[in-house]
Amino acid sequence: MFDYTDKAALTANKLTADHGIDLSKLPKIDMSTASITEIVHAMNSNCPDERMKFVFKNLVDHLHDFVRETSITTEEWMSALEFLTQTGQGNPSVFDLQPVAQSDSNYPEFKRLSDVLGVSSLVGSMNDAKPPGATEVSDLGPFFADDALEFDNGASIASEGKGDYMWVEGKVLDTKGNPISNCLLHAWEADGHGMYDVQYSPGGSDCRGRLRTTDDGSFCFRAVVPVPYLIPVPSDNPVGQLIVSLGRHTFRPAHLHMMLEAPGFETLVTALYFKGDPFLTSDVVCGVKTSLIVDTTTETDLAVTRARGFVEAKSHQVLKHNFVLATPEECAEARKRSIQ
Repeated sequence: MFDYTDKAALTANKLTADHGIDLSKLPKIDMSTASITEIVHAMNSNCPDERMKFVFKNLVDHLHDFVRETSITTEEWMSALEFLTQTGQGNPSVFDLQPVAQSDSNYPEFKRLSDVLGVSSLVGSMNDAKPPGATEVSDLGPFFADDALEFDNGASIASEGKGDYMWVEGKVLDTKGNPISNCLLHAWEADGHGMYDVQYSPGGSDCRGRLRTTDDGSFCFRAVVPVPYLIPVPSDNPVGQLIVSLGRHTFRPAHLHMMLEAPGFETLVTALYFKGDPFLTSDVVCGVKTSLIVDTTTETDLAVTRARGFVEAKSHQVLKHNFVLATPEECAEARKRSIQ
């Protein structure tokens, strides 16, 4: 398993310096049993103002109850957020899928608020419910790009020097355990500095790519170990000020984004999160699910490192994980159950 101790120490120092937040006081949550609503309440529990904490507890309760009671669709919720954004900012349509840094002025403030209050995650979970055994969803995020280069299996999606080496492998299966061949996998991640390629200037496609599964449903590629990163919410904007007032931070735990597309199956948008990350139970956008937390092992055989095509002969992390896709019919039935 990758050791996050040094990264966590740097993060803890930044939290203390910027916001006076003690990393040891972050919520400890049983992610296997807690609801999204409970997670948001736990994350807001450090708010020093008791009245504010009370008000936001009730606000979150009512918002989440509204989502559940109306069975609101993702499209309906995004339309509502766009309406509110246009009303508040006079901003034209900004809810496209173009990659955009969250600190960008075009990133809608109501969408950001929806994210940090856990509403986006709740709406997504309800509308993208999966049958038992199928891989769960996670938020697409603002950094997806549909024009990433396609690589052969075993190739690297990251250029040299972007972080610690990581080998990723697994299979894509259906809910009955059968392999799915020629499934298109999109993979993208932040580099070892916690930055996505679109956040650099001048930009360039890096730490992202596409590949296809082989006849037996298998895939493999080289990447880098992602690290926790700070979502750059400006402290002088409304949501930034709210986060500080609630005693929260704006960090996301390390994760590897994946999107899987195969004929006859519902497209899966998900992400893998890493065991040992200090922010698993306090993800600013509430995107972590227990089933998506993975562990890595360390490969120390340098002959294996060379055989896998890494430039430097040094140990690397290995992530093995299978994805299970469901058919549209299976997902429709799961969605019916989720709103009953």
